[in-house]
Amino acid sequence: MKNMCRCLVIVGIIAALPVAAPALAKQAQPAANEQTRQAPDARYRLRPGDVLDLNFPFVPAFNHTVTIQPDGYVTCRAIGGLRIDGLTVPELTETLRTKYASILRDPVITVAIQEFEKPYFIVAGEVERPGKYDLRGDTTVTQALAIAGGVRDHGKTSQAALFRRLPDGRFDAKTFDLKKMLNDAQLSGDLRLEPRDMIYIPRGRHFKASELTSTLASSLWILTFLH
Repeated sequence: MKNMCRCLVIVGIIAALPVAAPALAKQAQPAANEQTRQAPDARYRLRPGDVLDLNFPFVPAFNHTVTIQPDGYVTCRAIGGLRIDGLTVPELTETLRTKYASILRDPVITVAIQEFEKPYFIVAGEVERPGKYDLRGDTTVTQALAIAGGVRDHGKTSQAALFRRLPDGRFDAKTFDLKKMLNDAQLSGDLRLEPRDMIYIPRGRHFKASELTSTLASSLWILTFLH
């Protein structure tokens, strides 16, 4: 009798598997989709100052080199001005094919980056060595401040700011309490930098008049960054 009961239990489990498996798969699918949506795009995106070779293998007369201007535009042979900053190379290649299709039949185009702007970040305000630094690998705000020599005594770390340039040319500004984050050892809020980010540490109310010149000089980095 006991053996018969065990057999019935096993049969019941096996019969339930075809029903349970699709349900489990449906539960796992949204999580996988969410992870896919959050995965960052690691492809390099074109920026002003980049130099590109545009090659037309079957129409060599159209081969030319372009430099992305500060406004994000380039002047392409036969089609004129085109804004390309923020695009990846594959995106630009497809855009060029579409544009040149009006004057060339099934154009074949290759794009090669000859020169590009090295990723960098800027630290300004009340730090020991304000300036522009190469962005090498993953770097967080606290690491960037350490690279810049640390925050001066009169720096107001409770109102630190991070400026990030958006693809459309606008800026996204985030303020955060760096002092509280460090005191509470909550480094999960230590933001990871992206190329061309700028960290700004404002000064507190009390500072020496002799330090005004260095404060103003470091603030000039903001003007350079915003333009």
